[in-house]
Parts: sequence; C-alpha cells; structure tokens
Amino acid sequence: MRKIILAAATAGAALTLAACSETADKAGETADAMAADASANAEAAGDAMEGAADATAEAAGDAAAAVEGAAEEAAVEAEAAMEGETEEEAAAE
Repeated sequence: MRKIILAAATAGAALTLAACSETADKAGETADAMAADASANAEAAGDAMEGAADATAEAAGDAAAAVEGAAEEAAVEAEAAMEGETEEEAAAE
C-alpha cells in the first residue's frame, strides 16, 4: 500500500513539474513576444518623431523664406513711398 501511495505521489509531482515546465516555456515565449513588440513600438515612435522633426524644420525654413520675402517687398514699397514712386517703378530699379 505504501508503494502505491508513494508511486501516486511521485506521479503527481512529475505531472506538476511537467505542467510548470510547460507554463514556464509559454511564459518565456510570451515575454519574448512582448519584448519584440515593445522594441518595434519604440522604433516606430522614434521614426515618427524623426519625421515630425524633419517636417517642423522644413516648415520653419519655408516660414523664414516667406518672412524674408515679405520684408524685402515691404522695404521696396517703403522706399518707393518715401521717394514718391510707384511700386513697379521702385522694383524696376
């Protein structure tokens, strides 16, 4: 009788270890998948930030060029107004 109880306890322990081992393997696979997803998300976020920075720099450059053009045009108009010339005459000079 003791041998049967001992065999049953041993079998139960073996089944428990097998179940834990399988759970640990699945947990390891899940952790690996989560790490891969986190890495991919971090890379995508970095790419998005880089794209946003490039777009912002380009927009700032365009805005600076527009301001410079408007300032030059305003200077020409102001000079023409001071000299009593029309805008087209001042621009032709």
